[in-house]
Amino acid sequence: MNERPRSRALVFIVAYDAATTIAAVLQRIPRSMAGSYDLSVLVIDDCSQDDTAEVAREFLGRGFWCATAILRNPVNLGYGGNQKLGYRYAMDNGFDIVALLHGDGQYAPECLPVLLRPFAGDDSPGAVFGSRMLNKREALKGGMPLYKFLGNLVLSRFQNALLGSHLSEFHTGYRVYSVAVLREIPFELNTNDFHFDTEIIVQLFFLGARVVELPIPTHYGDEVSHVNGMQYAWNVSKASLKARLIRLGIFYDPKFALGSLAGANYVSKFEFFSTHSAAFSRIPGNSVVLDLGCADGHLSEKLQREKNCTVVSVDRESGRTIPGCTYVSCDLNLSLPDVRWPELDIVVLLDVIEHLTSPEDFLNRLRQRLSGNDRVKIIVSSGNVCFIVTRLMMLLGQFNYGRRGILDITHTRLLTVKSLRRVLRYASFEILDHCYVPAPFPLALGLNAWSRFMVAGNRILARVLPGLFAYQGLYVVRPRPSLEWLLQRAVATTASESDASAASRIAEKGSRTH
Repeated sequence: MNERPRSRALVFIVAYDAATTIAAVLQRIPRSMAGSYDLSVLVIDDCSQDDTAEVAREFLGRGFWCATAILRNPVNLGYGGNQKLGYRYAMDNGFDIVALLHGDGQYAPECLPVLLRPFAGDDSPGAVFGSRMLNKREALKGGMPLYKFLGNLVLSRFQNALLGSHLSEFHTGYRVYSVAVLREIPFELNTNDFHFDTEIIVQLFFLGARVVELPIPTHYGDEVSHVNGMQYAWNVSKASLKARLIRLGIFYDPKFALGSLAGANYVSKFEFFSTHSAAFSRIPGNSVVLDLGCADGHLSEKLQREKNCTVVSVDRESGRTIPGCTYVSCDLNLSLPDVRWPELDIVVLLDVIEHLTSPEDFLNRLRQRLSGNDRVKIIVSSGNVCFIVTRLMMLLGQFNYGRRGILDITHTRLLTVKSLRRVLRYASFEILDHCYVPAPFPLALGLNAWSRFMVAGNRILARVLPGLFAYQGLYVVRPRPSLEWLLQRAVATTASESDASAASRIAEKGSRTH
């Protein structure tokens, strides 16, 4: 039976002005770990004012029981910046696990075997945190100052509420990470300050990585804290709030662009008043529908299944299948799909034109294709950049693109409810019907009484002041015939009438000769 190969583990010690404690920290790393791991120790001195690096080098120079390395930063990178170097070192040197330890002795090196143990199984976590707050009484007995204890408790509860998590402590510096998970996290974009620890927790959550907490003893000695408590509290609160807003699709930050925004509790857009439900209600049964930019295909599938529509679904991706529908891959910026245009009853364009490089050119091409089809209707929707939330953000100096919503980072054109109407009118489309759509609160808050109430209230306000309160505008239009088509019809009609007149004259002449 083959034994599992030993994991390569790195004990990474961040150190700043730790000359009086670094040797003791190194000495306390359990030698028993050598039998379970291919272990190495890395000390990074963050440009200390004292001789931290020299003390560590002298201690390790006497001979140490595992491989070691000492680095000294030429400039002070900060607590977060120092971590970035250590994690990059672990990634570049093929380690499987990296354990973060502080050089001031605040966290007990003797706990390393316990914190590393969860990584031994097949279902290893993304990270293991040593928590002082799982046993809160022990934290106070261990010398944690009361103001830090209360601050830790309040901040952690606040962050849990924002992020939907259940950590006992966000603020421990004793952590073990899977290097494979670190490779999936853009931690190099994080702050160099102390709230790096909060930002990497958010990244783990957004990635969907499993985080395990294990109790550790609390020790506060005479070490010097370099943390400004009030500034730290403000920074972690701001980072957590920003992460929450990003999850709601209001902000965008590339360091948090991880995982899916849908979350575990998917809410169908047909369960509340949205562009999807509004479009669905306006499409008659047994229609021939062209769903341009079908995205997830839920509207196409629902139309086929519940209204017996014949649906052609179009999007850029190739090789997709949508149950009951014909799928066509097409880049609408370049061309229109090859379909039977004269047979169409409905063309759907939900939140599509704002993604195109030239909506005007696209609409002109679409109208040309639909000329002569007297019964076809087009359902068009787009976001309203003047929605009240966007206006307030700009008033506060914030204009942030996001991963979805009105300021979706993939949008190439920003429209209002009025400018969308103008674009359609200038492209020679006749507006037959319209409605104003409220913000999709259930997608952010879940489908519940509160989100339904907000949708209903927003819907009323959008009818009164659509420019301010409409999240999206939806229009039902039909194309006016193109000049080319009208000219062709005029020529054909004239020729037909001329032929009929000539035939009549010939018939009349024949009757006279007889």
